[in-house]
Amino acid sequence: MLEYQENFIKVAIENDVLKFGSFKLKSGRISPFFLNAGNFNTGKALLNVGEFYSEAIVRSGLDFDVLFGPAYKGIPLAAAVSSTLSRVVPIELQKTKYNNAGFPFAFDRKEKKDHGEGGMIIGSSLQGKKVLIIDDVITAGTAIRNSVDLIQKNGGIVVGVIVAIDRQEIGADSDLSAVEEIKKEFGFNVYSIVQLDSVIEFLKTTESEHKQFLPQITDYRNKYGVKL
Repeated sequence: MLEYQENFIKVAIENDVLKFGSFKLKSGRISPFFLNAGNFNTGKALLNVGEFYSEAIVRSGLDFDVLFGPAYKGIPLAAAVSSTLSRVVPIELQKTKYNNAGFPFAFDRKEKKDHGEGGMIIGSSLQGKKVLIIDDVITAGTAIRNSVDLIQKNGGIVVGVIVAIDRQEIGADSDLSAVEEIKKEFGFNVYSIVQLDSVIEFLKTTESEHKQFLPQITDYRNKYGVKL
């Protein structure tokens, strides 16, 4: 595990974003951990998370034109990452790889507006652009599929997705994880800052107060996790 990944887990726990306990998922499964990026709700926390996402994006080597944050949790994430990338990516690389565009971002609204600027998309135009979707986590993949559909309807080309954590969890009717299903269905990669295995490693190797949940998380991984 790289230093920025360990730091992400620490910050996520400190901000009550990564929680441990008993959580019922939409699938009906009872998960011993849960991630809620809505709790990155201070300037300092958003600054930190923007840096973690940016590190993962730069390491991926992905070429894109626009960041897209699905409403609602993806909106502050996209804004934070756009700001961070414009600061940390070298100017020459911004010019050669990213068209010196300043890392524009866009997001959607839940309900279509028929007055003012109208439409479903706010922010940068997606027409003809390579789009990177940024979100907190993929559980079933429904939200990502909806975002892909909306982006395509607005002329964009989705080239990848980045999330905070890959749960590495198979679907109810599949031996593939939601991340693997998305890749198989659409042909683009899903990147993450960390995977569940990273969280397990963190709990094993640090003196975290949440170490007590390690057996439950390991059992959950063994029962529902993708086979490596």
